[in-house]
Amino acid sequence: MPGNAFGQAFRFTTWGESHGPSIGCVLDGVPPRIPLREADIQVWLDRRRPGQSRYTTQRKEPDRVQILSGVFEGVTTGTPISLVIENEDQRSKDYSEIKEKFRPGHADYSYWAKYGIRDYRGGGRSSARETALRVAAGAVARKVLGDTIRIRGALVQMGAHAVERDRWDWAQVEQNPFWCPDPQAAAAWAGYLDGVRKAGSSTGAVIEIVAEGVPPGLGEPVYDKLDADLAKAMMSINAVKGVEIGAGFAAAGLSGEDNADEMRAGNDGLRFLSNRAGGVLGGISTGQDVVVRFAVKPTSSILTPRKTVDVRGQDSEIVTKGRHDPCVGIRAVPVGEAMMAVVLADHLLRHRAQCPD
Repeated sequence: MPGNAFGQAFRFTTWGESHGPSIGCVLDGVPPRIPLREADIQVWLDRRRPGQSRYTTQRKEPDRVQILSGVFEGVTTGTPISLVIENEDQRSKDYSEIKEKFRPGHADYSYWAKYGIRDYRGGGRSSARETALRVAAGAVARKVLGDTIRIRGALVQMGAHAVERDRWDWAQVEQNPFWCPDPQAAAAWAGYLDGVRKAGSSTGAVIEIVAEGVPPGLGEPVYDKLDADLAKAMMSINAVKGVEIGAGFAAAGLSGEDNADEMRAGNDGLRFLSNRAGGVLGGISTGQDVVVRFAVKPTSSILTPRKTVDVRGQDSEIVTKGRHDPCVGIRAVPVGEAMMAVVLADHLLRHRAQCPD
């Protein structure tokens, strides 16, 4: 199975399955002499960790990370950094009843069609458990980026219920279990998601990731555009079905006048009067905030009986028991932040190689 690595100058490869003994990743290209401790990674893993509220899966995983290589006396050595996280709360028996049935909306059938075998225990490699490693890689990427670049994410829509932009407050994101910047929307979502959870169903979400302090010049023209790599990064996250940069699909409804981000000279150099481009023009960062949104589909594992087919090609019905997120988009917020970080770190290192200061 190829395709388990992401990035060029800053590159990470993940391994492991949802119900295996452990999961891990190897990072290549991290510059030497960067201070790095397990605590620097753990703080970000704790934000993604399951079982922290009634609105996420109740699987209790501490997600304790261990650094196995690439760090000596508290700093990176420039050699591959190997990270491992032990799986401690697997309940594979929850999946024994569906091991010969394909869950609609899940990767069960496509994995079976490609490989002729699948790990039915929580989805194996297709499980969102893999995203813990993305968050770990993102933590290292933030160290590469330094303190001048700030990456923050928020849930901006749950189901059909969106936040009110006029009430946006970044401070609120850490004050509710939904990463929601609108306190009124967060209160409404609590009741809505309680109903979804009690019904044994699920709902989708939209997440917005914003990177501030990104210098101009990151990204390569044509095939390695910064926004193209960001789109791939976000689309590679489990359950993501759509990505947009800046105004995104709404740009199709704008006039050329409205869509143009006008510019003016200022005391500190050029400034933009708007940011419908999402901080990227021609595939290269402009110095504005880089803004990405992605849509996450409803969790495929639900208690409502659904029509399906088994491995012998016979019609059947399926009910997925176990511990699942009623809205997987909640825990996708720190994952989206991590993928923004790894893309920016990759392009920062590539830019330095071609255009050294």
